[in-house]
This record gives sequence, structure tokens and C-alpha cells, in this order.
Amino acid sequence: MELEVRHLRVLCAIADTGSLHKAARQLGLAQPSVSTQLRRIEHALGAQLFVRALTGCRPTPLGLAVLSRARPLVAEFTAIVTETRAAAARAAGGFQLRIGATASRAIPGWLRLLRARVPRIEPTLQMNVSANFLLGMVAAGRLDIAFVHEVEGSPLRIPSGLSLRVLVEREPQFVTLAADHPAAARRQVPLADLAGDRWMVDSTVDGEWDALCRALRAAGLESEMLHGDYLTAYSLAATGEVVTVSQPTAHPHPDLAIRPLEGDPIGVRLLLAARTEAELDDVYEELEESYWTVARDAPAYREWLERARRPLVPRDGQPSPLRTVLAADGVGVLELSMGEQDFSADPERDRLGEVDR
Repeated sequence: MELEVRHLRVLCAIADTGSLHKAARQLGLAQPSVSTQLRRIEHALGAQLFVRALTGCRPTPLGLAVLSRARPLVAEFTAIVTETRAAAARAAGGFQLRIGATASRAIPGWLRLLRARVPRIEPTLQMNVSANFLLGMVAAGRLDIAFVHEVEGSPLRIPSGLSLRVLVEREPQFVTLAADHPAAARRQVPLADLAGDRWMVDSTVDGEWDALCRALRAAGLESEMLHGDYLTAYSLAATGEVVTVSQPTAHPHPDLAIRPLEGDPIGVRLLLAARTEAELDDVYEELEESYWTVARDAPAYREWLERARRPLVPRDGQPSPLRTVLAADGVGVLELSMGEQDFSADPERDRLGEVDR
């Protein structure tokens, strides 16, 4: 057996995720296929590269040595393929932009703006609930851009070599409940008012289940939690069967009430990722405009922003007053520009959470 680039990608994915199951998910393969490939690679090299345990896979010393040589080879090959495809597309008079995203109401407007402003770009979209999976796809050259959210307290695994831009440093997560729920009469809902309710959360969304568990524990609650996709969760919430977390940009519905949680105990950071800064520059302005358009059109979120004295919803025809600066250490700093005055918001002290489901 001769080693190929695809085999090196498998080794890198296992090391990055620490799990055969997660590596298979990142690569878009079945777990048995990844396990078989690893055995064949180790057999070809005549040495064990990973220690398998109940807690996951850990590289052996020899495995670390192999990975140190494999990573630059994979990155270089990916760059060659990406640049060649881009050059061929430009020569043919067009360019296909491969976008991956977790759920957000900003996406339709973003795609529409990209098509209108850059006619040669034809964006394609791949949705996935896992931000980590999408970031891995960008790093592997299988996507050009990823728009994802990072749940507070559950940092994403950012592959080396990616450029990031922060759209929103902290966006609060709201709660969605039946319109006739007693707590729906409140402008902000304390978690204690939901003590008798069951929650439904999609546990496959990176970090979201853990974030809700932390918030409930902090409030002294032991609520029942059910796994389910958010379409099902909304349907059940409308009948009063469950309550669920939701993005603040969620669209109003007659049977549902969307309310901020008191104290904003759950938040997320909205990120745009690509392999180069130039790729981010090509699409960021359109994403920002689309996001703040849907924010302005979401009554509960608009009211929350106004109550928090955060003038982050741009007026028609005006650029967003939110400007994100990435420091050398990669930490995002929010700068709010209002007229001739500039105000900075420390993201550790004054945090703004998630995309729309």
C-alpha cells in the first residue's frame, strides 16, 4: 500500500478531533471506513500511530512525528487544488463560491446580495449543525467560506491556517415558548419561571446542550431535557409540550412567543472563516448587511438591543456601526462608532448570541 494525500488527511482528522467517530464525520465518511483506513496505514508503515482508548484516540510519539510531516503536505496540496480550480473558474468567466453554514435567517439575504453585487460569483450552500465539521471542510479545501457560531463555554476547534472574522462577539440566545405560556407575558423570562417545563434541544449542535445544562444548573434547576431537531421543537413548543432555545433573529409566529432570558445566560459568537483574508473581504460586507437587516426585522431582538442601549442595528442605507477588529492574538474587540464618538466594548465585560433556527 502506498500512502496518498487522502490517507494523510485521515491521520490529521483523527488527531484534530481525537476520535474515529468525529474524524469520520469531519471527512464525510462512515466510521468503519476510517477505522479500516487507519489500520491499513499503520500496517503499511509497520507501526502504531494512535493509541485507542474509551476517551478517544491519542497519537503515539511516532504518530506525532508522522503528523508533523503530514500536515504541511496536506495544506500544500489543498492550496494547489484550490488555486487551480479558482484560476480555471475565472478563466471560464465565473467563480463558484462554496459556502458552508450553520442555521441563520441572514443566509438567504446574504446569498441574494452576493449574486447582485458580484455577478461572476455563483454561491453554493452546504448546511450542517456542526460548526466544527464546517471549519474542517474549509481547512480541507472542500468549502471556501464557513459562517458558524461558537457557543460560549464550548470553544470550537479552529484548524490551523484559517482566517477568522467576528460578525458578532456575543449574541444572546432567547427562549421560544407557547404564546399562551404564563412566562410569555414577561419582556424577559427568568429561568425559574420555566422550572416545570421540559426543554428540547438539538444535541448535535456543537456545545448547545452543554450550554443549556450549565445555565440550568446555575439557576438551581434540574429540568428534563429532550433531544430533537429545532423544527420539531418549535412544533411542540407551539402546543406547550416543550420550551426551546432560539436565536434572537427567529421569525415571529402567532402560536409562539420569543423572549430574552433574564440575565442572558447563554450566548454565542458569530464567526466567518476562510483560508485567506481576501476571501473574507469578498463576502463580509454582504453578510453584515443581511444579518442586521434580519435583526432589525425581529421585534424581540430589536427591543433587546434598544433596551441594552446597543445601537447595533444599522439604519437603511447606512453602514452598521459595529466594526470588528481582530487583534494580533486573534481576540475580537468590538468598536461602536456613533457620530464623532467611538466607544469600545470589552467582550469579557460587555458581551452581546447565536444564529437563527
